[in-house]
Amino acid sequence: MEEELKQTCLYDKHVALGAMMKPFGGFMMPIQYSTITDEHQAVRNHVGMFDVSHMGEIFVNGPDAAKFVNHIFTNDIEGMADGQILYGMMCYPDGGTVDDLLVYKEFTPDSYLLVVNAANIDKDDAWIRENSKAYDVVIDNQSPKWGQLAIQGPEAEAVVEKVTGLSVHDLTFYTFRDFAGVGSHKARVIISRTGYTGEDGFEIYSEPEVIREYWDAFIEAHVVPCGLGCRDTLRFETGLPLYGDELSKDITPVMAGLSIFCKFEKKEFIGKEALEAQKENKPAKRLVGIELHDRAIPRAGYPVELEDGTQVGVVTTGYHSITLDKSLCFALVDTAYSKLGTPLMIRIRKKVFPGTVVKKRFYQANYKK
Repeated sequence: MEEELKQTCLYDKHVALGAMMKPFGGFMMPIQYSTITDEHQAVRNHVGMFDVSHMGEIFVNGPDAAKFVNHIFTNDIEGMADGQILYGMMCYPDGGTVDDLLVYKEFTPDSYLLVVNAANIDKDDAWIRENSKAYDVVIDNQSPKWGQLAIQGPEAEAVVEKVTGLSVHDLTFYTFRDFAGVGSHKARVIISRTGYTGEDGFEIYSEPEVIREYWDAFIEAHVVPCGLGCRDTLRFETGLPLYGDELSKDITPVMAGLSIFCKFEKKEFIGKEALEAQKENKPAKRLVGIELHDRAIPRAGYPVELEDGTQVGVVTTGYHSITLDKSLCFALVDTAYSKLGTPLMIRIRKKVFPGTVVKKRFYQANYKK
């Protein structure tokens, strides 16, 4: 029997706006409201708003919280300041990726918020609990109790301050602020400055009713509602991975080119030995960017070949870039063919199209440092 799809706290708002709704990560989510191109351009040039309430929020509290989170997380949280955020992965002992996530160091002692991918909430919760048994911590999966908006684009700061009445201009990249007792609900509101689009932007977390009110207020302020369609085209142009495409139990952070988020100088973390060995000996496959010399669009699953027809990889994500007007893709290829400038072919149905290995960051991000 198929699992029933969940709805975010903004589901009825999306339907009322005529959004195209499709399943994603176990939720019925808006893919687009107008066109993916218009929404993409709104974020690149002005400001757009995403419902990201499907993401998971798992809190880790207790005397061993820092030690435990460092045990399951590839990045190093030792010395994190209150209000700081780090990106990294949780890995299996063999180096495969459980999930990529953000760790928020809360303003109360021994407390961390782990923001995980929607499709992985239950799996991550189980993994975290299983590995916490030797530690004095409390795992509190509060995912259903939180809603989340992402306000993204060069005008995001001005719009967030105007609509919320809260001061966020001095938040730097990968930091957050905790606002207690905001508005008529006297609810806790967390505002962070991270993003998944390559543009400046903020995430607003609060209880569902507060998020519903903020959604309406941003719509009234003429902020463009954006679906997951352009969220994917935006993150892709900036070289950001999506779990299930560029990371998985079979695709390690080293293979995905994310070793920078694996702090091997740490004493230990789950998967460290396997990842170290893979980095030292080179993985069998690597994730690369490929630019096609044609307007044909490479899609996930299409074969990557040599000129003689030998398959050496597969496309993980591909688009004709809206911002750059180029046909581009990420592909997982045999390491021997991962060097920049290597000529490769993409098989699109019965034809093959020539391309070249290029840097995965196709578009230069515009974050506020």
